[in-house]
Amino acid sequence: MQRKILMIAGLVVLVGGWAAFRPERLFVNQTVNEGLEGAKPSTADVTMASVTSPMALAAGRFHKGAHETSGAATVFRLADGKRVLRLTGFATSNGPDVHVYLVNAADATDNDAVKKAGFVDLGSLKGNVGDQNYDVPADLDLVSHRAVTIWCARFGVNFGTAPLIPQS
Repeated sequence: MQRKILMIAGLVVLVGGWAAFRPERLFVNQTVNEGLEGAKPSTADVTMASVTSPMALAAGRFHKGAHETSGAATVFRLADGKRVLRLTGFATSNGPDVHVYLVNAADATDNDAVKKAGFVDLGSLKGNVGDQNYDVPADLDLVSHRAVTIWCARFGVNFGTAPLIPQS
């Protein structure tokens, strides 16, 4: 009877550990290939004079944090005024509960920098490889929020950061 209880307890610990750490994600990439919405409005309803392309407001390249992270981050203003953060040529490690943050700092080289500066969560990372878009709140100040961080919320780890430089 005691052996059965130990086996059940071991199984519970094993399943709980797997759920918390999701070790298979270290070996499985999730690729995303989104286009930039609003980049090409339908020509059926629009005249050539009203067609405008997205305008880059700020851009930067990712540097390594706790994990190798690469690619570019660009904040665009679309023709309808909406702002979008676009990750292109993006690659990082996969993990559990990974999010995209705009950090209230010029850069974030470690975990504490993100925690101390404050951030706005743009949502869960759609994939650890590929081009993807995230809506930026209309009222968010891009003068103060000048870095994009890929953040593992489960373990409080900064995977990598792209300092954003205003574009003119």
